[in-house]
Amino acid sequence: MKKICLAVLGALALSGCQATQWVSDNVMPKPYTDEERTHSMDEGLALYALNAPVNLPTPTSTDTSLSPQQQADLWDRIRLQMSIDVPVNERVQTHIDWYTRHSSYIDRISQQAAPFLYLIIERIEERGLPVELALVPVVESSYDTFAYSHGSASGIWQFIPSTATYYGLDINWWYDGRRDIIAATDTALDYLERLHRTFDGDWLHAMAAYNAGQGRVAGAIRRNKNAGLETDFWSLDLPRETQNYVPKILALAELLRDSQNYGVDWRYVANQPVTAVIELENQIDLAQAAEMAGMTLHELHRFNSGYNRWATGPDGPHRLLLPVANAEQFNVALAQTSPEQWMNWQRHQVQSGESLIRIANQYGTTARAIQLANELDGHVIRQGDHLLIPVASLDLEEYTLSAEQRRVSTQNRSRGNHRINHQVASGDTLWDLSRKYNVPVRSLASWNNMAPGDFLRPGQTLTIWRQERPSNAGDGAVVRAVYYQVRSGDSLDRIANRFSVSIADIERWNEINRQRFLQPGQRLTLYVDVTRVNI
Repeated sequence: MKKICLAVLGALALSGCQATQWVSDNVMPKPYTDEERTHSMDEGLALYALNAPVNLPTPTSTDTSLSPQQQADLWDRIRLQMSIDVPVNERVQTHIDWYTRHSSYIDRISQQAAPFLYLIIERIEERGLPVELALVPVVESSYDTFAYSHGSASGIWQFIPSTATYYGLDINWWYDGRRDIIAATDTALDYLERLHRTFDGDWLHAMAAYNAGQGRVAGAIRRNKNAGLETDFWSLDLPRETQNYVPKILALAELLRDSQNYGVDWRYVANQPVTAVIELENQIDLAQAAEMAGMTLHELHRFNSGYNRWATGPDGPHRLLLPVANAEQFNVALAQTSPEQWMNWQRHQVQSGESLIRIANQYGTTARAIQLANELDGHVIRQGDHLLIPVASLDLEEYTLSAEQRRVSTQNRSRGNHRINHQVASGDTLWDLSRKYNVPVRSLASWNNMAPGDFLRPGQTLTIWRQERPSNAGDGAVVRAVYYQVRSGDSLDRIANRFSVSIADIERWNEINRQRFLQPGQRLTLYVDVTRVNI
């Protein structure tokens, strides 16, 4: 039923072939004022402090008489094992100069990495890999477990969905393995090792492929060979982002290797395990888990960012990553309870016309969870049946780091003078809506915590920000796509008045002009504020 073990994980990984939101189009990383960041970096040290070792002096220099594993500071443990040569190179030096001018960036990275760095270093050492690979998440995600890029990459290793699923990471309604520190690290480590073998033991090629994709790097090597040119990383014709990606990692490695000479202070991180893994076979409400562990729900979700909703999924096994002291308390609580007590339950009587999916949506769960709770083999339910429904113990708004609440938080951040809530209709795409509302598709995706290529669900509500109020939208507008079939006698003026929109809007939405007559049966797309018009 349960098992507790110290988590000793490893580092590195693959994000996929996509830039993250923190990789600037310019040479340097963006500062932390980037509006696309959705979570504060300052929480990292607070999480680490939940179970940080005490009564340990902060070392002033590396004690070379001790082995790397015996060092007091985890950064010293890394420093003593570095193995990748950093060349004297203009591209690397450019990033070194930037990092030294922005020392607060290094300080904040240490805060964000602190809760997880020991786990990652342990795994790197187990596999005998270069410890410099622990710096990859710095460039990928700034060690933000909830990092999400416009390319749909997620987690500290920034996996895109296709790469994640191809390499075995699970992504479903309840859970996203890309944000699971343990699962994503293991999967990414496997991938990077394979890249290293593919490129004949060249770590710079492997890291470049981690960013740009294996095919792109292999193609650049092949072209250079055919042209009689050198095939080392520095000689390859790669995307600008990748040309800067590897030098950023090397620059960070150099600053860590010789931090005193560069005057860069890497915030002390104790070289001790601070987290433990608890394994569970059954579903558990995250709020109840937090109470059992003596933590806030927000803190627990930060350590377990892979969980999308208010609970783990109905199909086990599951695991929770907790600070050691909290894990001990949680383990005691588990021994005193049964799995039935880890969830809240509500009795529901099936009404005429209801389906499992409709009931699941009503209670914020899934049909699968209801099936398991009631031992149902299929989806057939009958009017008058009684079902036990697993429900959240708190209001769903209290689960502030769930996928839904993170989306709401992003949508509520003001990006303009006027907000429009658009209810998605069948056939809507972000691209089409960006044209209808005359806003950039990347902005529209960012406002809704999405990527430009993400699919929309009918009934989903999107937030659209404008500096000027659209002609068909009032304050608090709820805009919905309406498909109107032209009737005999209709005119643009009559249709515009009926739906409180302008003729110019109708023309723009449908790429028509008032000089041409409407035809009976012609289908028009209208974007209507349903708070002003009865449809």
